[in-house]
Amino acid sequence: MPNSAASTLLHLITTTTPLLLLLLLLLTTRVSATDHIVGANQGWNPGINYTLWSNNQTFYVGDLISFRYQKTQYNVFEVNETGYDNCTIEGAVGNWSSGKDFIPLNKAKRYYFICGTGGCFNGMKVSVIVHPLPSPPKPAIAASHASTKSAAAAAAAARGIYSMLVLMGLFPFIWIGL
Repeated sequence: MPNSAASTLLHLITTTTPLLLLLLLLLTTRVSATDHIVGANQGWNPGINYTLWSNNQTFYVGDLISFRYQKTQYNVFEVNETGYDNCTIEGAVGNWSSGKDFIPLNKAKRYYFICGTGGCFNGMKVSVIVHPLPSPPKPAIAASHASTKSAAAAAAAARGIYSMLVLMGLFPFIWIGL
């Protein structure tokens, strides 16, 4: 049966193509938004240096900032810079009190959050700078003397090699049906 190997290979290719495309799509998509839990394992409580915490984070548009606290004692208000500096909630643009608040950071700007039950005076305030999403990486530019045609051919060959390496890495899993 000389055609059995070819038949098996053809069957393998036709039945696993959708799976391969899905895996390649997953490998090339952006990782989901980051959820920054204020204070990490210490949560939203008095006496914690939230400036130090926020300086060790990088926030991007689309990320979340989460506050975890006892809802009977504390809350969260989004305020302007004056409200942040003076621990006042006048003119607040948002408030939360669930004890597990997930706040989307939808704009590239500086956000100011305080506790409105008096905790702000004991350090329960945090300011974060949200950055725009980084631009996708640009393809490598060929040497200035190379023609556009040869640069395009080189890029296509590189993509082909990369695709082949990905497929070779996935082949054992596909072969055994995982």
